Amino acid sequence: MSMPLLAAQITVFINDSPCLVPRGCNVAAALAHAGLAGTRRSLSGQSRAAFCGMGQCQECRVNIDGVAHRLGCLTPAKDGMRIGTET
Repeated sequence: MSMPLLAAQITVFINDSPCLVPRGCNVAAALAHAGLAGTRRSLSGQSRAAFCGMGQCQECRVNIDGVAHRLGCLTPAKDGMRIGTET
């Protein structure tokens, strides 16, 4: 019986720290793989994170490669991508 191949991984930089995440995941999933519970804080200080997974709630907004307010749930993670959160 052959051993299953490990899923290919890519490196993304989350808040300037390199993180290995599975190739093919979106940015919101990459953040979850990196152990981040939230992407930003509400005006009242509550942690916010991906909720709907289809871009409607917009709770997954992050900075991606210097562009603010990108939706992490709709953006594929790419090798070398720089992701910035407010948390």
